[in-house]
Amino acid sequence: MKVLVIMGGTSEEREVSLRSGKAVYNALKELGYNVQAFDLNDKNLGDIITIAPDVVFIALHGKNGEDGTVQGFLDLLGIPYTGSGVAASAIGMNKILTKKILCFEGMPTSEFVILKKEDFFSNQPEDLRSLLASIGIPMVVKASTQGSSIGVTIVKKEEDILDALKKAFSFDPEILVERFIDGTELTASVIGNNNPQVLPLIEITSENEFFDYEAKYTPGMCAHIIPARISEDVRERVTKLAAEVYKAVGCRGYARIDFIVDKKGQPYVLEINTIPGMTEMSLVPDAARAAGISFSELVDRILKLALNNE
Repeated sequence: MKVLVIMGGTSEEREVSLRSGKAVYNALKELGYNVQAFDLNDKNLGDIITIAPDVVFIALHGKNGEDGTVQGFLDLLGIPYTGSGVAASAIGMNKILTKKILCFEGMPTSEFVILKKEDFFSNQPEDLRSLLASIGIPMVVKASTQGSSIGVTIVKKEEDILDALKKAFSFDPEILVERFIDGTELTASVIGNNNPQVLPLIEITSENEFFDYEAKYTPGMCAHIIPARISEDVRERVTKLAAEVYKAVGCRGYARIDFIVDKKGQPYVLEINTIPGMTEMSLVPDAARAAGISFSELVDRILKLALNNE
């Protein structure tokens, strides 16, 4: 069986994707698979047809990889691949679509407002007043289709709102503004297709103001605490919610769902990552190890789920 590991890509998360892909490639090589690494760019997509792999392990992060685009191309070629399909990938990559699904399903998530660039700057003073009235300070401003906390700002002063909005709008024409929730940040890694398994929850602490790009990928800038320092009741609720979110979005293979638990013990769903990192610092491998699953076993299981419809 020929396995192609697609990595790199053209998004803001290219370097992290290369690290994820290299780790996955090395694990598959050690497991004895006939594996080839493929650094995707805007000119070599057609080479996948020539390579004709039996299955693709997608290790792309961000736009044009995690958002359903590559998944759709592989669907047209009839090549199975790891992770979620086109629809779930597109939903997971778009924080606004994710919010809408969560609301429809009645799942707890922080209050939010959607802003469109063209509308906002034509009606800026009124929109700012409305934003302050509905969301308040502090607030979290997010680019809607970026991963790894790119384009995210926690705004604590009214005079900083406009800069945060401009930063998010530089990535996307439509952005998300959420009410800030002060609490414990948790992440739930999920593996499986129709019967997903939620791995041990991880509590995340960061040296920075929040778990941003620098904290995620710089050694010593964050800590993954297992088991998370939460009550058994909260653990059960978050675990149950994670499986429900996974199914509601239509995920397959594996994903990671982020939560914040407020001071009263109420969990809120933040977002879902349909192709979470697989680097040496990544959360899913840490959660797997806590469940007694080695990195190689994790990679092997994810690959086999791509070939299993159950």
